[in-house]
Amino acid sequence: MAKLLLILLSIFFSAIAAVAASGSAKESHHRFSRNLSPESMGLKEEKLSHLHFYFHDIITGTNLTKPTAVKVAVAASANNSARSFGTVFVMDDPLTVAPEPSSKIVGRAQGIYASASQEEVGFLMVLTFAFMEGKYNGSTLSILGRNAIFSGVREMPIVGGSGLFRFARGYAQASTHSINVQLRNAVVEYNVYVFHY
Repeated sequence: MAKLLLILLSIFFSAIAAVAASGSAKESHHRFSRNLSPESMGLKEEKLSHLHFYFHDIITGTNLTKPTAVKVAVAASANNSARSFGTVFVMDDPLTVAPEPSSKIVGRAQGIYASASQEEVGFLMVLTFAFMEGKYNGSTLSILGRNAIFSGVREMPIVGGSGLFRFARGYAQASTHSINVQLRNAVVEYNVYVFHY
């Protein structure tokens, strides 16, 4: 009888242990967060890359070019503001290796910019550089920052990326190469410094 009781208790505690183990396995499968090593994600040594290209922002098209940025919203007060405060544009600007519009396209700058300063011509830039050339084809870098367009060199942070730029961080320096104030078209030189894996 004692042996039977011992066997029944063993089976009982084994069943409880099995249920508890399956519950914790289920819990770990549905956890909200966990720590990972970079190696477990296939990430190797972090590197610093420098990208250089030209951004062509065309608001007023001509016979040869179509607009690449369009105004999508205007605050009622923007008409009374020399800074166009409250105006929002959507862009799909080509990125080229040289300042000439006919030079090789390496990607596109897609996103929005909004006139966000009442004191100067300053934009809030929310954009993605979508690359379509070479080893970076299909990779992107995301920027969120302030661009005071009449300053010599403007610096904006890189807040992320995709593809070869996963876990990206860094900054972009923009300097105006040429501008047609009457047509409101500009070519901007970009030097981008980015850490990535």
